[in-house]
Amino acid sequence: MNSQRFGVVVAILVGVSIAGQSRLNGALGARLDDGVAAAVISFGSGFVLLCIGLAFSKRMQNRLAEVRTAVRTKTLAPWQCIGGVCGAFYVACQGITISTIGVAVFTVAVVGGQLLSSLLVDRAGLGPAESSPLTGNRVLGAALALIAVAVASSGRIDADASALLFAVLPAIAGIGLAWQQAVNGRVAAVGGPMVATWINFATGTTALVIVAAIGLTVRGWPSTPPTDWWLYVGGTLGIAHIAAAAVLVRTLGVLLLGLSVIAGQLLGALLLDAIVPASGATLTVTVVVGGVLTLVAVWIAAGRSKT
Repeated sequence: MNSQRFGVVVAILVGVSIAGQSRLNGALGARLDDGVAAAVISFGSGFVLLCIGLAFSKRMQNRLAEVRTAVRTKTLAPWQCIGGVCGAFYVACQGITISTIGVAVFTVAVVGGQLLSSLLVDRAGLGPAESSPLTGNRVLGAALALIAVAVASSGRIDADASALLFAVLPAIAGIGLAWQQAVNGRVAAVGGPMVATWINFATGTTALVIVAAIGLTVRGWPSTPPTDWWLYVGGTLGIAHIAAAAVLVRTLGVLLLGLSVIAGQLLGALLLDAIVPASGATLTVTVVVGGVLTLVAVWIAAGRSKT
């Protein structure tokens, strides 16, 4: 198995794990009745763990110093170190829009923005990999993946036309996710994946705390936190996701990484709906077809284009 194929397999597994993380964070948000507060807990717990690791790891401290030097010498631009803000915006969009447009429309909007942005980010060479041309295979793979997500979500799209205007926000969030993967890869190339992950969590947690503080003035404090320990492991999973993506983007590029993770998310959702379905969730033929189509999209995008 060559390095690209191995990277695709790992990225798909990352997507499966993200599906599990989303389920955990969603359950925590429902128990707190505050999605932003749940995101602060998820990001914040991951950031605390990373800070403990930083405090006891001389290697991480040295690599973080290398990132500071790279920023000071302009090898890295300061804006390349704030990728975590995009993750925070994505989570905030969940709380702002899903109640209006539903999960299905939200997912299609995010994937659409992410795939378009991935093509452009790869073309511009913003990530650590070399610039990738807009080949027929890559464009076809991105288009098929968007169709796959739309098919998987078709049975659950029930928002009216006016509510669909809210889909602009998750589309922008999707654009930001592709950019986040690219710049985190740049930081990882200098400081390593764990330092890139620490910086991502630091900026994302800061942004979410600000949003949560604003929310407190409007909604007040969330409900009493639940005592189920497993609801709080989302941040730990997030550390693995961000670190893995920061490494994989060098080999796969932003588009193929995004496609592989999306495929894994759909497959993970299939497994969760089949084994431990959430309230109101059902495993449908359209979801299964969407998952298969996404895997085909990854295979097409990873192939050699003749155009």
